[in-house]
Amino acid sequence: MESLVAEEVDRQFQQIPPRLARYLSKEEVTAFALNRLPALYATSEKGWRQQVIRGRRDCGTQIATAVRQALVAVQRDPLRMESPLPPAEDNDAHSALRDLRTILKREELTWKDLVDAVEQALVQTARGQVTWQKRNSAPVNRNAWNSELYKR
Repeated sequence: MESLVAEEVDRQFQQIPPRLARYLSKEEVTAFALNRLPALYATSEKGWRQQVIRGRRDCGTQIATAVRQALVAVQRDPLRMESPLPPAEDNDAHSALRDLRTILKREELTWKDLVDAVEQALVQTARGQVTWQKRNSAPVNRNAWNSELYKR
């Protein structure tokens, strides 16, 4: 349902004057509309495709109406001060991905390509093409570090 509502929000946003669109939040419109629509859950790709077809077929008019109502409701008080939810990046998983981007020096890194990026970094390290240091510290002399291991 979320993807169907997002498509409809985009479609209806294109039809409103740009001056008005600046004062509306697509996220608020989407949330308002989704709260008035039935949920469509799926656990597989096939199920997801079937739910999208079902949503378009059975709920298309209902989605358009819910988005229209959301635009009107959100539009009533465009200057109200709200504290938006923090971005999803504030959770632990996204913090970890952000740190890995820094460590691996790959700002475009996503969860999808993380395993390949780590594998590539490990191969480059094994070949001596990359050296590492602990975050927020000075480079470590490899021989001194190894000798410290044997002293313990």
